[in-house]
Amino acid sequence: MALRCLPIWVCPQTPHRYPLVGRRVSLWECSSSPSAASQRAVTAIEGNGPELKKASDEMGLVQEAKSVAFHRDLSMLPKPLSANSLYSSAGDDSKVRISFQGIPGAYSETAALEAYPNCETVPCEHFETAFQAVELWLVDKAVLPIENSVGGSIHRNYDLLLRHRLHIVQEVHLPVNHCLLGVPGVNKEEIKRVLSHPQALDQCVNSLNDLGIQRLSAKDTATAAQTVASSGKKDVGAIASVRAANIYGLDILAENIQDDANNVTRFLILSREPMIPRTDRPYKTSIVFSLEEGPGVLFKALAVFALRSINLSKIESRPQRRRPLRVVDGSNNGSAKSFDYLFYIDFEASMAEIRAQHALGHLQEFTSFIRVLGCYPMDLVR
Repeated sequence: MALRCLPIWVCPQTPHRYPLVGRRVSLWECSSSPSAASQRAVTAIEGNGPELKKASDEMGLVQEAKSVAFHRDLSMLPKPLSANSLYSSAGDDSKVRISFQGIPGAYSETAALEAYPNCETVPCEHFETAFQAVELWLVDKAVLPIENSVGGSIHRNYDLLLRHRLHIVQEVHLPVNHCLLGVPGVNKEEIKRVLSHPQALDQCVNSLNDLGIQRLSAKDTATAAQTVASSGKKDVGAIASVRAANIYGLDILAENIQDDANNVTRFLILSREPMIPRTDRPYKTSIVFSLEEGPGVLFKALAVFALRSINLSKIESRPQRRRPLRVVDGSNNGSAKSFDYLFYIDFEASMAEIRAQHALGHLQEFTSFIRVLGCYPMDLVR
């Protein structure tokens, strides 16, 4: 759908080029055909999964206009931006403004504050809107969850990385602390039903089974906390963060109730401009590419990193939407088909290193499309 916004001045950006030995080519995006290049989307993206029935409707939890005595005035919280309501707004130039999907108290907001403790966070209705807010110069950066150590990769967000022209400039590893929240004065034994995002519920199955609590899905963890605070029901709890408890005036009945104590979510910080790579500390580079046809071509593509002692920390494949199928060979009248893939790779080297430049130059021999998504300092686990 079309975006409605006030006019704003945008300065055209010139793609940065990294020097390569051999062929001279822009590594931010190279393609053998126009169809392989990614295009910027102007339509909003649906959620990461099938539409869920609102738990608040199931339980008769109605959002009330006036605040209840035990929680803060929810009307004072910032409202998430939607794709139809993006507009230019004045902000404090001394603060970095970071957009995130969700409402105040979301884990994405916590990740933004972990990266920039003094930043101003801007809630957005969808991940797509968070990207668009950066592109329209309404905010400086966006934060995006990309994978969880228990739930795995968030595939739709990989698609957004390719669809938009933003650059990864930082990563944040955020330990997950799922808390059981309730209205003030309630004991956890009184909780009979709990709201949260489906993944959060799945990550706390054992704890919830021990308490005999019925699980109900919500849009996200922060929305679950807001719904419980607005309802005032003592038998209804939420699984959310410590920050959500503080914002919505809920009591923390139990902390770290996730089944896996080493539950970590990896977030990416995105910006309009790429980070200038250096060699003063460990760096990571993220790329996406598609391969030419041929036997063993994937093996050859990955070997360019092993030949230069470059460690691959992440490999993700996604079917190409433009051409998901290709004919394997013509000997069987073209009936046999296979998926055509995009490969997302994170490797542990800086683009300022000659070995990384040579590796990408070598990789181009096997690819029909390649783009550097970002080169950024590694978030070392302490």
